[in-house]
Amino acid sequence: MAGTIEVLVPGGQANPGPPLGPELGPTPVDVQAVVQEINDQTAAFDGTEVPVTVEYDDDGSFDIDVGVPPTAALVKDEAGFETGSGEPQKDFVADLSVDQVKKIAEQKHPDLLAYDTINAAKEVVGTCASMGVTIEGNDARDFKQKVDSGEYDDVLAADA
Repeated sequence: MAGTIEVLVPGGQANPGPPLGPELGPTPVDVQAVVQEINDQTAAFDGTEVPVTVEYDDDGSFDIDVGVPPTAALVKDEAGFETGSGEPQKDFVADLSVDQVKKIAEQKHPDLLAYDTINAAKEVVGTCASMGVTIEGNDARDFKQKVDSGEYDDVLAADA
């Protein structure tokens, strides 16, 4: 490959403007084709910032590798808030269901060190704790203890 470009783009909403256009402009690739391919591959992350790597060759061919957004971005998107709490142990900004935690864990699982969905969910819960997000009305640390004791194995391990 002749070169590599790494950018963050809003899922499903990339366009030929910055940051993508100025990076791709001097390359031999068809910018519109790259933008369309990125939008097709990132549609599931609608609006959430997604890391994308474009590798291109001198003949204009290209390969696109789409990463997974940061866990905090997925939590904010799923729970519908803009900013985490300034005091996450006291002021809570949102509440997630176990199913929402599982959904985020499944999205992030390829990028996490976890072996299964239960452990991926624990990593997501750790992010929730630092952002001031409760799960099922429980402080995230209390929820993690319930997961550790097996209370949510039936939900979190169902498709693992």
